Amino acid sequence: MPSAPSALRKTENLHIILWLIKDTCWVLVWRPLGVLMVVPTISVAIYLLYASRHNRSETYHNIAVCAWITANSTWMCGEFFNYELRPIAAFFFITGLITLAWYYIRWYRTDQQAEQIADGNNSD
Repeated sequence: MPSAPSALRKTENLHIILWLIKDTCWVLVWRPLGVLMVVPTISVAIYLLYASRHNRSETYHNIAVCAWITANSTWMCGEFFNYELRPIAAFFFITGLITLAWYYIRWYRTDQQAEQIADGNNSD
């Protein structure tokens, strides 16, 4: 029998729902609800970032998600209100990419080795 999802996993699933609602509002040009959905979507992303602070991999990935949602929301608002905000959105997208690149270049191997050592110690 599968175990019940953790509270954090449930929050991640809620985050997906919020993100989909926000992006659906964007594509259907429902400006008020789309703009309103930015707040809970980014707020939950920040909460997930905080909750993951003890796991380096999760933290870096959640920083990238926060940057991505901020970029996505900036782009959406620019389209909604006819402002050219793509350069600002691009900054946040690039920030997310650089964050992940840094993690994979600097920390990924170290974290994988530590995980293998921990797995080896747990198999006794």
